Amino acid sequence: MERRLEAAEEEIAHLRRAMDDLSDIVARQAGEIDRLTRRVALLLEREAAREADQGMSVPLADQRPPHW
Repeated sequence: MERRLEAAEEEIAHLRRAMDDLSDIVARQAGEIDRLTRRVALLLEREAAREADQGMSVPLADQRPPHW
């Protein structure tokens, strides 16, 4: 009985460590997603401004692909 309890406690410790590691990974990925989202928004704004400066009537992002 004592050995089973020790094995269960050991398994719980390993699972807690894995959970903490995964939590850290998720937090880093959330920060990276936020950073990339901001960069994409900035790039879209720059491209829209560039298209407006070139006098394009419909922004390229809003045009239908040629196969439609």
